[in-house]
Amino acid sequence: MSKKIKEIEGGICAPQGFQVAAISCGIKNPAVERLDLALIYSEFPTVGSAVYTQNQVCAAPVRLSSSNLKSSEPRAILVNSGNANACTGHTGMVNARAMSTAASKALGLKQREIQVCSTGIIGVQMPMDRIEPRIAELAGSLGTDGDAAARAIMTSDTFPKSIAVSVKIGDQKVRIGAIAKGAGMINPHMATMLCFVTTDAAVSKAEITAATREAVDVSFNRITVDGDMSTNDTVIVMANGQAGNKTITRGGAGSAEFREALGQVMLCLAKRIVADGERVTKLVEVIVRGAASNLDAERVARAVANSKLVKCSWNGNDPNWGRIIHAVGYSGARVKEEMVNIHLNGVLAAQNGLAAPTAIEKLSEAVSGPEFTVGIDLNIGRGEFTIYTSDLSPEYVLFNREEYSLNRKK
Repeated sequence: MSKKIKEIEGGICAPQGFQVAAISCGIKNPAVERLDLALIYSEFPTVGSAVYTQNQVCAAPVRLSSSNLKSSEPRAILVNSGNANACTGHTGMVNARAMSTAASKALGLKQREIQVCSTGIIGVQMPMDRIEPRIAELAGSLGTDGDAAARAIMTSDTFPKSIAVSVKIGDQKVRIGAIAKGAGMINPHMATMLCFVTTDAAVSKAEITAATREAVDVSFNRITVDGDMSTNDTVIVMANGQAGNKTITRGGAGSAEFREALGQVMLCLAKRIVADGERVTKLVEVIVRGAASNLDAERVARAVANSKLVKCSWNGNDPNWGRIIHAVGYSGARVKEEMVNIHLNGVLAAQNGLAAPTAIEKLSEAVSGPEFTVGIDLNIGRGEFTIYTSDLSPEYVLFNREEYSLNRKK
């Protein structure tokens, strides 16, 4: 993190004028007491931006929230875990609207000022009899416990994901806070994840829209665990201007600092999502340089990061660079085999397309830790791209084999 950006306490409530609440509704399983419904609220008007899944099969709350954002700025986010409200037909849309209507009445807002998000199992109707009556209670318990909200949006996550930073914009200190969830079905654009960002910066609509998309491109659009894209992915950013800084306009004073801080917040959470992949054991940064273009570098990075053979070898601490170079070759990028160099955590594994004279023990050690880098230099241009990925474990397969059938029985 840049020296100009300081990590602070408070999570999503660190920025001035934001409150949250979380309760248990028994959405996934009435017999289990766990937080599963959260509300994020700005006490003041905001400007906002969002990026939603590019999956053509998208959940009812995604369709509703996208429509709401086109006609109004967001003041609140109502989010549940345990049920995705995806592939639920007309009833799913009715239920998403009912959630936003209940929240708007409880908060005294317009229905279109509410963003609704859901995450969980697909194809199951929402248990509205357990959700709708609790929304007024949720709104009545607003406070500053950001950690509770972070826990309420978890599904297969093993830990809550939260961060807050401060950055100087002109003479004023601006704060950015965020929470996220995600562990499986992770692949851009985007991954199966939710991220909610609050900031007290004064920002123009054009700037927050551009800054959000830029930040997502260098964070959540650069992570993959299993190559699957979800139906519910959403990133929402709300700015309420309470920091008192001069309004940041697109490309104007303070824009560079704001975008860097926003990007760092999202990148930090994106890495935590990959590290928390469903039963994975390693966080791997794949760095491609020397490609004919940035697009070619991206093709190579994604091919390697999504290769099941490569990911399984990493799980076994196997420095099999042959699997890496074969993914490079089918990536669709321009490649000259005799010019490719591969480093594993800085240790030379392949040089000019051939095995490097490096002891296998040293290479195995390079990929045995919980985090390492894979550097691929094509040596034919200046294109570059970085992506964050993981290994795949036997436990990942077992978890995902059982998850759906277990949920259907509840």
